[in-house]
Amino acid sequence: MRLAVSPDGRKIDAAKIVSTPSDFKIGMAQFKRVAGELLGGTKPEAIAGGIAGPLNLAKTKVIGAPHLPLWQNQPLAATLKRLTRGKVFIENDAALAGLGEALSGAGQDYKIVAYYTVSTGVGGARIVDGKIDAHSFGFEPGHQIIGLESNGHGGNIRPIFLESRVSGSGLTQRFQKTPELITDKAVWAEAGRWLAYGLYNTLVHWSPEVIVLGGGLIEHEAIDLKIVRSELQKLNHIFPAVPPVMRARLGGLAGLHGALQYLRQEL
Repeated sequence: MRLAVSPDGRKIDAAKIVSTPSDFKIGMAQFKRVAGELLGGTKPEAIAGGIAGPLNLAKTKVIGAPHLPLWQNQPLAATLKRLTRGKVFIENDAALAGLGEALSGAGQDYKIVAYYTVSTGVGGARIVDGKIDAHSFGFEPGHQIIGLESNGHGGNIRPIFLESRVSGSGLTQRFQKTPELITDKAVWAEAGRWLAYGLYNTLVHWSPEVIVLGGGLIEHEAIDLKIVRSELQKLNHIFPAVPPVMRARLGGLAGLHGALQYLRQEL
């Protein structure tokens, strides 16, 4: 959970990073405490925040939260409004991080930005002309199908989702160890190739001018971008060139920068 305040609505004045409780009510109590420390008794005009997973059409709650199941379908916006007494705007967390990178980070020189975050899960968004692209439920690139495999029972096949091959949770499930304990270079090279497959789908679907990659497994260079770029070049057979694949610049504060920009657009 990352929280920040902006007195002038243009730059982040102070920020705090705390762990995100798995329980919604405990999470809201923690938000109240940390927000109170940052606000120092003042009332915010408005707040914007992001959460992993698709939102309902009214953007008041998350309706699919595989990594925070106890937050799913909870009254997020209503609770935040009650706690802060300000206007509340909710978006997908990866979309806000993508907006931050598009306007203040690695993608600021481009009109069409495809952003991926590769960490516990895989999220992302398409940013066009400095705004999160129009959508119904949001963008979930981590849940795209990138292959098929046998389930080992009677020859039946099952889909391979990108998130299962490149995310921290996916790698932990496959190898029964957390990413920081995986030292086999072949595993990370394979993850880079899988990521390139997903990015190629993004390339032909979204036609971006630049691809920006963030998240812990990218920031800590667990996944080698040289492998990703090389594989993407090999896969491309329809466009005259592959767009630049760049590492995100804002790190863990990308979502806060994006939330501030989102507020400025919505108010």
